[in-house]
Amino acid sequence: MNKSDIKRQAILDTAYRLFRAQGFARTSIAKVTAHAGGSKATIYRHFSSKEALFVECMMLALENYMSGPLEHLDTLDGDLEDVLRNFGTSVLNFLCSPEQVEVRRLIIAEAARSGTGKLFFDKITALRLRLSSFLAACMERGMLRHGNPDLAADQLGALLEAELLEPLLLHVRDAAPDAKETSLAAQRAIVAFLRAYAPAVLRTKPVRGRIPQRV
Repeated sequence: MNKSDIKRQAILDTAYRLFRAQGFARTSIAKVTAHAGGSKATIYRHFSSKEALFVECMMLALENYMSGPLEHLDTLDGDLEDVLRNFGTSVLNFLCSPEQVEVRRLIIAEAARSGTGKLFFDKITALRLRLSSFLAACMERGMLRHGNPDLAADQLGALLEAELLEPLLLHVRDAAPDAKETSLAAQRAIVAFLRAYAPAVLRTKPVRGRIPQRV
């Protein structure tokens, strides 16, 4: 990592702390500069605007963490349900953590500000391309029925978030789910997804295994 990269990371780390503690409106480039050192010009050499800095630092933790869950998608060998369940469980454990729930609330709150929402959407779409590519490969090999892999990735993401994330975001529940709860929620989401996308010949057969009861 060269000197410029080190400085960029220091700016991101400082901005992330300030945005989480104070919100977007109360965090100025001047405050980031005061805490990270350097000048406003230094920040603007790395980031085109405060909005771009906000998006980058909010997405950084997600992008760094997702390298782990995405490793589950590196092979088409083995049982597809197991692969998707392990992937889904890893994703849910991260998204339902207190820090990431707080970050998601902040992102939603600032989505309408100066195109921030579109910047986030573009970043998330790029990240989801890895899942889309994996599902496309499964479709080509007959492991899933043919369809639009981008839509399938969006639908799988929605199924994974359906049970647990919204109650956390809306303060309906405060405690983060434990590992057992996220595992069961992920399994139910994957079972629902595979019922929709299993090849026609497999949809005529019983679904393997027992569907866990909702807790």
